[in-house]
Amino acid sequence: MSKILGPVLGPQVASVARNPFGFLLRTIKAFRANQGVLLAGAVAYYALLSIVPLLILIVIALSNFIEQKELLDTLSHLLEWLVPGQARAIVRELANFLTHRAVIGWLLLVTMIFFSSLAFTVLENALSVIFVHRVAIRRRHFLLSALLPYCYILFLGVGMLIVTFVSNGLQAMGGNSIDLLGVEVSLRGVSRLLLYLLGVAGEIFVLTSIYLVMPVARPSFRLALLGSVTAALLWEVTRHVLVWYFATLSQVSVVYGSLTTSIVVLFSLEALATLMLFGAQVISEFERAGASSNQEPQPFTTE
Repeated sequence: MSKILGPVLGPQVASVARNPFGFLLRTIKAFRANQGVLLAGAVAYYALLSIVPLLILIVIALSNFIEQKELLDTLSHLLEWLVPGQARAIVRELANFLTHRAVIGWLLLVTMIFFSSLAFTVLENALSVIFVHRVAIRRRHFLLSALLPYCYILFLGVGMLIVTFVSNGLQAMGGNSIDLLGVEVSLRGVSRLLLYLLGVAGEIFVLTSIYLVMPVARPSFRLALLGSVTAALLWEVTRHVLVWYFATLSQVSVVYGSLTTSIVVLFSLEALATLMLFGAQVISEFERAGASSNQEPQPFTTE
């Protein structure tokens, strides 16, 4: 079987196909050795610091092309994929800030730009731990690392502009109906399905771009897509579980009171960061699968 899989699919796919559970076990061991949960906590903490300044900058920039209300509505839908159950609270605080946007000075603007980039900088460092076998061979110039977060912020702004136009079109379609053999059929269900599929496709696209751009010596598109699909599917399951848990069983508001939104957002971001880094670990182990399938992962050390 291995003689057939090797030439057809390549040594990496052949190695994983021969023993998928062994590959999964090696990936989990490597993720633990790299202290993936600890790295995810760092990414989530800085993402919490970055999310509001980043959203403010994007909305202020895009409000020159689209009405602010439409932007906030689109943003609310997008945030449901990022922080399920807390999107409305974040958008409400964002809207309150934007009503006083006239007080934004140059110092505050520079501060927001700086804080909005922190999450991407920490994410790049976390991915360098996952892909340590690449960093040992090739390092990225520090100027490129410094400019990369701001380029990614611009990329997200353009992406949100496109998503706003597409989602508005799909929502408008949902208000229509078609005549099917004399029966009037509403397109609302089709519109909702297309919006959901658009969100999942957006998740995969953003994760693929992160895996292609953030690590040193980017992986192939096929491997980046493999990692992004893995992380996106795991996040979809986790996201729905979080929505159900916070809506039915959670007593977090009783324990944390006014801090509930921050705690829930931080928890959601850490879950997302963990799965994102696990998807990167899948790519890393897949790269090594063909050459050293029996090699035990080495823990990351700072020495």
